[in-house]
Amino acid sequence: MTRSPRSNIQRGGPPNTRHANLNHHVPHSSATSRLRDAARLPRALVRFLLILLAVPAVPLAGAETKPWRQDRLLVTFWCPPPATDTNLATVAAEGYNLTWTPESGLDVAHRHGLKAMLQDPLLTPESLDDAGKKASLKALVERVRTHPALEAYYIVDEPSAGAFGGLGRLADFLREHDPAHFTYINLFPTYANNTQLGNKGDTVTAYREHLRQFSAAVKPALISYDHYHFFKNRDGAEYFLNLAMIRDSAREAKVPFLNIIQASTIENSWRLVNADELRFLVYSTLAYGGRGISYFLYWGPTNYGGIYQDGVRSPLAAPITKLNREIESLSPALMSLESRAVYHAAPVPRGGEAVPDSSPVRFEGDPDCLLGLFGTGSSAHPVAFMVANRSYKAETVARLRLPSEARRLEEFDRSTSHWKRITNWKRGTPLTVTLRPGDGQLFRYH
Repeated sequence: MTRSPRSNIQRGGPPNTRHANLNHHVPHSSATSRLRDAARLPRALVRFLLILLAVPAVPLAGAETKPWRQDRLLVTFWCPPPATDTNLATVAAEGYNLTWTPESGLDVAHRHGLKAMLQDPLLTPESLDDAGKKASLKALVERVRTHPALEAYYIVDEPSAGAFGGLGRLADFLREHDPAHFTYINLFPTYANNTQLGNKGDTVTAYREHLRQFSAAVKPALISYDHYHFFKNRDGAEYFLNLAMIRDSAREAKVPFLNIIQASTIENSWRLVNADELRFLVYSTLAYGGRGISYFLYWGPTNYGGIYQDGVRSPLAAPITKLNREIESLSPALMSLESRAVYHAAPVPRGGEAVPDSSPVRFEGDPDCLLGLFGTGSSAHPVAFMVANRSYKAETVARLRLPSEARRLEEFDRSTSHWKRITNWKRGTPLTVTLRPGDGQLFRYH
């Protein structure tokens, strides 16, 4: 498939930064008392104390060195709007929590409660090979690293494996100077060719090696990829394969992953997605343990067919806003859980795994569904599960068998953001779940 001409699309991004005041100021009253005491000391010692008081305190080595940790499901987009108050107020109202902006837009993002990804021409490996640019890059990081809006540094889209060495050097540099924020690099999908990937072999072999090399060289804090599934005359064949391979790579690296999903007609071969197709993309990603959704694309000209076209809101915006609010509601529950396994009812799609007899939760029959199992902490035993409808065209009814030790069953209510007990379920009996097209539902048991 032809790759999207993203290099021609404006990508701006304000970074979100966590504010940390590392300057230690001596209170005036404390300084006065010290000078009063110093008056009784020898002059040389007094001069020495005065010099000490005049020198600004320096942060202790190791201060602000905690690495970035995700604290909510990320909801973002490709192609941000210009960072004006009007635009970013709309972005926040639509349920996004991460925008992109140059340094000049960070304050605007913060005013509207948004985190941001910083974009700047200096954020490239080539900056490290030029003394002047390297100094400017270091100065940029020092300026933004304590900004309360900064979340990440945007680096590059879809690099080939040959670029991983330089990207790793840049990631190391940014981690050294600002470990509290992550470097964002987006990866190719499975259907990229060998030249694009920079690896040899069939789809699985080349893509697995691509992911391995990326993790080894860059040591990412988050893995991002794109996969566009819906064509005018068919659906793609590798959607679940790509999800599974990204999930495996993220679990091996012990980092979260983010899926960029289709929300435009920028390619002539793509069809315009509808609300149920968007729902399918979101809930299948969440069932696989994904911790971020990005929509391609948000802001562009009419011929891109995105969410906003020449500044005008398209019909896609309303269902996406609804989905974003659901993601926001689910965020605390899913962020407290870790993906343990993902299974499919028959027919199992490429890249999927059938439900084994050993699974604590199993389907009765073969509904058109997938099952994500989740646990907590270091325990390998699942305590929660998400069942998702693989069909974006029809409602599905799934019957599930729960483990014998399950005594209490709860469903997550997206409308209230709380767990509620299912009072009509009896221990030892199947759970019946009705799912609208593309939908998913989260449960936990005790």
